[in-house]
Amino acid sequence: MEKTPTPTHCPYCALQCGMNITPLPQGGVEVTERADFPVNRGALCGKGRTAAEVLSPAVRLTTPLVREGGRLVEADWPEALDRIAGRLAATRERYGPDALGVFGGGGLTNEKAYTLGKFARVVLGTSQIDYNGRFCMSSAAAAGTRAFGLDRGLPFPLEDIPRTGCVILVGSNLAETMPPSLRFFTELRENGGTLIVVDPRRTRTAEQADLHLAPRPGTDLALALGLLHLVVAEGRTDEEYIRERTTGWEEARAAAMAHWPEYVERITGVPVPLLREAVRMFCEPEAAMVLTARGPEQQSKGTDTVGAWINLCLATGRAGRPLSGYGCLTGQGNGQGGREHGQKADQLPGYRKLDDPAARRHVAGVWGVDPDSLPGPGRSAYELLDALGTDVRALLLMGSNPVVSAPRAAHVEERLRSLDFLAVADVVLSETAELADVVLPVTQWAEETGTTTSLEGRVLLRRRAVAPPPGVHSDLHVLHELAARLGVEKGFPTDPEEVFAELRRASAGGPADYSGITYRRLTEENGVFWPCPEEPGGTSGAQDGDAASSAVSAGSAAHDASPSVRHPGTPRLFLDRFATPDGRARFVAVAHRATAEEPDAEYPLLLTTGRVVSQYQSGAQTRRVAELNAAAPGPFVELHPRLAARLGAADGEPLAVVSRRGRAVAPARITDTIRPDTVFMPFHWPGEGRANTLTNPALDPTSRMPEFKSCAVRVERVEAVPGS
Repeated sequence: MEKTPTPTHCPYCALQCGMNITPLPQGGVEVTERADFPVNRGALCGKGRTAAEVLSPAVRLTTPLVREGGRLVEADWPEALDRIAGRLAATRERYGPDALGVFGGGGLTNEKAYTLGKFARVVLGTSQIDYNGRFCMSSAAAAGTRAFGLDRGLPFPLEDIPRTGCVILVGSNLAETMPPSLRFFTELRENGGTLIVVDPRRTRTAEQADLHLAPRPGTDLALALGLLHLVVAEGRTDEEYIRERTTGWEEARAAAMAHWPEYVERITGVPVPLLREAVRMFCEPEAAMVLTARGPEQQSKGTDTVGAWINLCLATGRAGRPLSGYGCLTGQGNGQGGREHGQKADQLPGYRKLDDPAARRHVAGVWGVDPDSLPGPGRSAYELLDALGTDVRALLLMGSNPVVSAPRAAHVEERLRSLDFLAVADVVLSETAELADVVLPVTQWAEETGTTTSLEGRVLLRRRAVAPPPGVHSDLHVLHELAARLGVEKGFPTDPEEVFAELRRASAGGPADYSGITYRRLTEENGVFWPCPEEPGGTSGAQDGDAASSAVSAGSAAHDASPSVRHPGTPRLFLDRFATPDGRARFVAVAHRATAEEPDAEYPLLLTTGRVVSQYQSGAQTRRVAELNAAAPGPFVELHPRLAARLGAADGEPLAVVSRRGRAVAPARITDTIRPDTVFMPFHWPGEGRANTLTNPALDPTSRMPEFKSCAVRVERVEAVPGS
């Protein structure tokens, strides 16, 4: 009997491409095109096409593991759960609740992220919870909130991109990280628009651009300020817009005028004529956009860097207008929703602030607890990892692999090893799971139902298409069972739709208001954009008088609808007003400053890191897919021919890249598409070629984002081992 395809979404990046999943009679599943989803219209990258291979029991976890005599051995679920609950309870009893840490992931569904945050605060009573999305777009989130009063990765749908006049794409190689999205930029150029790419490397994306600016890593802030200086000097500001819709312009303008073009050229290496051409291309069309990604964001000054690009949009009237604005290209599959609903150190569901008394009252009311019982904000992701084994003695980790993905990774691995107790719930036996005292096998995308929120702010429903292997349970089951063992019998359901119903109530009236969204609507409408505060019958909406509920009226949707009318969602934010108390966007005066670690005589080069098309994040899943490994089998060191000549290095020869934190070895890849003062390494692999052994954990003072994108290194030749 022929099986009916189940429409769902890819488990990888934040595009959340639509796909169909069909179980095969002989076993396994087939991934096919799903043309009705507007983001990818059926197109899938290699990772999406091969996603079902990780469902195979041959490559994933299927039974709990516990550590006995230094080895992980198979166990049953009651034994594994009892061991976790017992050790968490004993640690809390001896050291207090903040000795317990919880570390989540940007790939968890909204339901899981919500429940994990609730579990940490209600069951464990700990403030020590954060997630790997802190390493993704936290700087953009901080800058967006500071300027607009609200953070949503893209304040408009991707379909607007081909209809604008110019896009400045800063620090994104989406041709490799989000291949199906490239068509929006191809259509932009076909429609007569222009694309400017800012990247130290001439990537596959930069090759598609009308103009490529290649700044020195860590100087994006100076570049943005230099462009704003030219906008002012050439009389291209939109004075009426600035007067009517913004505040803080005088201070921001003064800061930008201190960054004259020749000064910026010396800092960035970008010639003045190219700066002027970029300003002309950006300012001449009626509409334009700036989109940032990890390049400018993963810096110790990432919030100010993104703020400078936002200032450029505001000064030219390019925000809160049709087909214009600033947006961030979220990386992880649920990086957006993952931080909206409570697994971030300082936030409660609905993107509420944990230190806001009204927010605490509202969420505590939904949870049925005393607001005073909720702990305050905890450590950010790297600070939490750095505290392991000292202040934090036991850790529950779900859906993350910091042994590979964290900065200063050798140190983080050491801290994980120093824990009194580590429990990991994951799909595969990652490098981090290999260090655990207990490992729990959990369901993945095609085996469970749940929602994610894409980079557009579009809430989507992933549907269960196949049954998990026997003995594999969901993360919701794990948290339910642990809560019961720790004395909380109610409030942790295992049904995702029941969890989502509670999430809707908890988010009502918050900046990320999901209260008008239901599973039925997500099915019928192919996703709904938040904020979506109402639903038929008027059973949802703003509560507690949250100021953040003004975000609802910051979009183009019918925000005067009565409670009995279904709110259509908000595809486009800020067209009427920004989500600030006075409705105006905020300029923030910023100035260029050096990276936390500049080159010197001992470490004369800059390292920058990134992804390749056939691997994803820490590679824990994609490195188990034969087709992807064949295309990208291992790490490499990309360097310019002039640097290679100075070293006497040949293509494919092993090179050591050395920073103040460690040493990584990988084959040379010699190319003229990179600056001579810069080397590049992808970060998907563990072991000797682990790029994050080298990276600098210096933190942005606002977002607490580590400086992944720039650190000082030297490169050395390594004598090849015969037969290696």
